[in-house]
Amino acid sequence: MKKKEPTFEERLARLQTIVSALESGNSPLEESVAMYKEGLSHAAACREQLEKARHDIRLCTETGTESFEEKNLDEE
Repeated sequence: MKKKEPTFEERLARLQTIVSALESGNSPLEESVAMYKEGLSHAAACREQLEKARHDIRLCTETGTESFEEKNLDEE
């Protein structure tokens, strides 16, 4: 059976925990390096999930090509 992938929210929460632990400076070097690598993995997965969500939302817009970056939120 394939292991269930963590959700975006679970990955983000774990990433926040890792950042806090690394910032505290209380972990041994080997553990810190392992947490850093895990954090990079979670950050990349979150970035990928966000890009997929942006793509899906672009497909749902009326024009199909309007990007978030180009939309001025003050216009609404």
